[in-house]
Amino acid sequence: MGVMPLNDMPWWRWRGNVRSALHMLSDPGFQQNVWLAGVDGYGDVTDAVYRLVEDTWLDNWSAEKYVGTIFRDSQEAALVDTAVLRVLRIMHQVGPDAPVSAYMAHAGWPEAVRAARDAHVRMAVGDGDDPDTAPQSLEVLRILTRVA
Repeated sequence: MGVMPLNDMPWWRWRGNVRSALHMLSDPGFQQNVWLAGVDGYGDVTDAVYRLVEDTWLDNWSAEKYVGTIFRDSQEAALVDTAVLRVLRIMHQVGPDAPVSAYMAHAGWPEAVRAARDAHVRMAVGDGDDPDTAPQSLEVLRILTRVA
């Protein structure tokens, strides 16, 4: 979310929230060093899932619905759908208020992280960004999604 502005998409603020969530969900080092360590400013797993589905309702319907508004194409939408389904399955099993360690210990977590990574990379590259940069804080996300 640095080089190419997100605002080339009609619903770019929603895209920014989805990208931020997928970025955090896709980075095991970040999860270990920030979420598990309790570093302030980045939320937690539940917060990331909320950003992923709050405005988009991706927990109720396919990302395909948003091709051309949030997602650039059907492949990007399909990757997001896969990530959402895998992460939500775990959230429903461990509970939304479970500690980060419960998510990370879940047998399906590595698969969810891989799916989030696939979606994150596709979206970041589509926006002209380096997918391997560290996730940004929620404050930076607020600033980026406030600027038009």
